[in-house]
Amino acid sequence: MSDLSKVPVTIVTGFLGAGKTTLISHLIRNAGGRRLAVVVNEFGTLGVDGDILQSCAIPDCPAENIVELANGCICCTVADDFIPTVERLLALEPRPDHILIETSGLALPKPLLKAFEWPAIRSRITVDGVLALADAEAVAAGRFAPDLAAVDAQRQADPSIDHETPLSEVFEDQLACADMVLLTKADLAGPEGIAAARAIIAAESPRVVPVVELTDGVVDPRVILGLEAAAENDVAARPSHHDGEDDHEHDDFDSTVVTLGEIADPDDLVVRIEALAREQHVLRVKGYVAVTGKPMRLLIQAVGSRVRHQYDRAWKPGERRETTLVAIAERAHVDPIAIRAALAG
Repeated sequence: MSDLSKVPVTIVTGFLGAGKTTLISHLIRNAGGRRLAVVVNEFGTLGVDGDILQSCAIPDCPAENIVELANGCICCTVADDFIPTVERLLALEPRPDHILIETSGLALPKPLLKAFEWPAIRSRITVDGVLALADAEAVAAGRFAPDLAAVDAQRQADPSIDHETPLSEVFEDQLACADMVLLTKADLAGPEGIAAARAIIAAESPRVVPVVELTDGVVDPRVILGLEAAAENDVAARPSHHDGEDDHEHDDFDSTVVTLGEIADPDDLVVRIEALAREQHVLRVKGYVAVTGKPMRLLIQAVGSRVRHQYDRAWKPGERRETTLVAIAERAHVDPIAIRAALAG
């Protein structure tokens, strides 16, 4: 790549728990000789995703090439965070061949796409493509693609019912901005679930885009990198619920961080996290757990009542052994005291 060429950027978007970090971890390990850089935009103050990715660092994507932005949505802090971060990555020696941007699960991709019009960077980088990750099992269940006729019927029966939910707007905006949709966790959805998810995506997408199935983030990088979409020049073809607005809000969602001591029974903690989803409508719980008597920390990743956990690395010498979890929910359901009480048991 010549020094005058633009560095391609891939925006990886998708709802909470769709598998963005898993996909990027796979790409880091299977970059095919590309020098990668990664920008992770977390929602909340606990940098779980950035920590996971930095643990995957390899010579072609060293730790210093992985940057975490946790000061809010990057499309809302363009001048203060996003532009300086991109400029810092472009100044690296050697310069990255490709930059991956993992948005927060609540991000609307179109405002971020517009950030690439900024004079400081528009001549130096191009959006190679926007990838929308969608949990196949969740999409098949119709959670983020409501039946408009059914919604209209509900509105007529009960005027207090909103015609649209914040979650479905996020999902639809991500689909509308995508150059490719990746249906994740295909193994859990099964053939019927995959077929149902594909039908829903086709119905909700304003234009025809490729849909690729994957499990555990495994996909040939040649399929999703090098799309050459120049998406920053194609913004008008990517409709959004928020078109015409000067900005966008994330006030529909909030997070709370819970810090606890060591946990004696991780299985009991899993049960409590499952209960949070059912009883307090918590969308996501993620973080690290210090388990009594265990030399390794336990990584927790929960989407609704589906909880996954694994020991990811040993506690470092001098590192404080404590449990730190972040819970994300729609603002109306965030009660920090109740959430902490539920997790503490």
